[in-house]
Amino acid sequence: MKKESRNSPTDASPDSMPDSVPDTERVTIDEAGRVVVPARFRRALDIQGRQQLIMGLEGDTIRLRTPSAALARLQAIVRRHRKGSGSVVDEFILERRAEAARE
Repeated sequence: MKKESRNSPTDASPDSMPDSVPDTERVTIDEAGRVVVPARFRRALDIQGRQQLIMGLEGDTIRLRTPSAALARLQAIVRRHRKGSGSVVDEFILERRAEAARE
């Protein structure tokens, strides 16, 4: 019987695997639907105590992020799609004033 590596998914073909395969660990969901995040993951992300996390569903994957990581990700997305270089708030106010002037 072939031993499974912790770092390689068994259902992915070599062509579909990313350059860096994420570290994984098997966990159990209890009767109340709770999952314990392994201590080494919590240490790596500096998650402490009763800290809130952001949970997202991406395809067949549940992803947990710290609020600061989720914010940084959203800011990166906005930066990629921004056209101007000024303040988004100032641009929004100017657009609304222009609409009001046309009415």
